[in-house]
Amino acid sequence: MKVIPEINRKLAEARERLGLDHYVMATLLGLGPKGAETVKLWENGKGGKITPAKEKAIYALPIEIPYQDTRKEPAFKFIDLFAGIGGMRLPFQESGGKCVFTAEIDKHSKVTYAANFGEVPEKDGDITKFTSSEIPRHDVLLAGFPCQAFSQAGKKQGFLDTRGTMFFEIQRILATHHPKAFLLENVKQLKGHDKQRTLKTIMAILRGEASVEIPDDIQLSEEIRASLGTKLDYDVNFEVLRARDFGVPQIRERVYIVGIRRDKDVSANHERIKEMFGRIIENYRLKVPLKDILIDDPERTQDFTISDKLWTGHKERKKRNRANGKGFGYSLFDRTSEYCSTMSARYYKDGSEILIDQSDLGRNPRKLLPEEARALQGFPEEFVIDRVGKSQLYKQFGNSVAVPVIRAIASEMLKEANIRTRES
Repeated sequence: MKVIPEINRKLAEARERLGLDHYVMATLLGLGPKGAETVKLWENGKGGKITPAKEKAIYALPIEIPYQDTRKEPAFKFIDLFAGIGGMRLPFQESGGKCVFTAEIDKHSKVTYAANFGEVPEKDGDITKFTSSEIPRHDVLLAGFPCQAFSQAGKKQGFLDTRGTMFFEIQRILATHHPKAFLLENVKQLKGHDKQRTLKTIMAILRGEASVEIPDDIQLSEEIRASLGTKLDYDVNFEVLRARDFGVPQIRERVYIVGIRRDKDVSANHERIKEMFGRIIENYRLKVPLKDILIDDPERTQDFTISDKLWTGHKERKKRNRANGKGFGYSLFDRTSEYCSTMSARYYKDGSEILIDQSDLGRNPRKLLPEEARALQGFPEEFVIDRVGKSQLYKQFGNSVAVPVIRAIASEMLKEANIRTRES
């Protein structure tokens, strides 16, 4: 009888304890496309010797998956598109909803998503590989659709950028499934992109006010082009909200678009969504100072102190930019600061947008700790952040939504759409 090595048994025990399938476990361990088969072989003492790096990963597997949802009868169902690490999912799951479909293509984000929700998107998380009929029925659609096509840091090509055409993936799903409500999130620059024409086009499509013809040279699937002939029936409006007004100490202005499906033969009333945003702004305001998320541990923060070379480079670059009339440069904050700049996906490179002053310790400034980055976006302490490296983690939080903003929107949006929640 073949003796199965201890580490292989540990792997099988962990997977059973966590209630994961082989594919999700393979994602957690950072295995490749055939990882699920590798996990099956390892559990049976086959597939060759497990490397020291993977042994370490197996021993570091969590005791539980903190936000795993095994409910059979949720209050409502939703889908999570361009999901990132699940920042939009959390508040809707808290409200009693169950996520029935996820799309996310970034392999590192999928590891963090798996560690927290025990799920991994199918078909590599690529929404373009699914027909609308393959997506389960749902009450709410969530989508933080790709912002690089519209952002200040990108080339701002909008719909001409393939990432910009991802909006039409949302449109085709709405045209097929007609969920009761949707929430879309994007960068503030979407509001002014192409002299405001881009946002006006998006709003016209979502409101069913106009059919849009997209030039043939922009690559869209046949299903998308066919769906553009379907007029949607939603009351829709948008608002620019700042995260600092909802309990996290960073500016982070974002465009949020909410749509509520109209009853048949009922006239459009887009103003009710504007009124809903007014209630959100009035009733959910909360100010949290930066010091509340900073960790006061000189030994812990030592490793995040920037080098003399980097600090000198930051100062020289800011001096040059000022001389040239540019506003770009590092931003320095301390425990007396009310809030900080917006954390971006490039934060991992040099931390320039949010540096924490350490002059009282006789040190150069430091970058945020991973735990501080988590708190800056309003994720709970239980949210797992140790399954990927620091650079990837900073990227993930820089790309994420601020969870308390989504929580405030979810609360009012679900009521406005008459969707049953856990409380109701």
